[in-house]
Amino acid sequence: MKNIKNLKIKIFSDGADLNEMLDMNKKDFIHGMTTNPSLMKKAGIKDYKKFAKDVLNEIKIKPISFEVFSDDFSEMEKQALDIASWGENVYVKIPITNTKRESSIPLIEKLAKKNIKLNITAVFTLKQIIDIKKNINKTTPVIISIFCGRIADLGINPEPLVAKTKVMFKNYKNVKILWASVREVYNFYQAKKINCDIITVPPNLIKKIRSKKITKFYKKN
Repeated sequence: MKNIKNLKIKIFSDGADLNEMLDMNKKDFIHGMTTNPSLMKKAGIKDYKKFAKDVLNEIKIKPISFEVFSDDFSEMEKQALDIASWGENVYVKIPITNTKRESSIPLIEKLAKKNIKLNITAVFTLKQIIDIKKNINKTTPVIISIFCGRIADLGINPEPLVAKTKVMFKNYKNVKILWASVREVYNFYQAKKINCDIITVPPNLIKKIRSKKITKFYKKN
């Protein structure tokens, strides 16, 4: 895929391995990074802030999303403000609900008004997306991360939801729609087909997406 860097859909690398992230940052077809506390825990990272600062010392331009880790909204707000202060290229990931399934919308509205760059994550439903639209503005940069992989796990095609979301935010230049929870290479072609803005992909799948064999197969079919 020779022109992968020029595709309309932007590829973000998803992971928590410092060396891997730095390697991905060097690639011109990678337009940003995402990570989260679960990936960091899996990678054996114990000091979240130190890890983030180590990453940001090297990756200063491409956008990076770091997630809050509290389940309490007042604590989430404090963490969000702290995370946002780490760098100009930082987006704060806020899950659309906490683990008790309480809505994060009031917090999202508050942070948007403070011009905190947001990555609203773990989005599953049209109602959640409608609520987001009602409570953000047209100036604060926002990424809406739809968990397409998990939606597909439920036996539901996520493409219509992503397509509807794209239409809903067509006049919001500050909002980008992200296809998250990628399970397989085919998800890249799904996201690309419906003109999704961004897709997060783990490094092992990025290598497969770039495979000439896969590209040739897709073009023939």
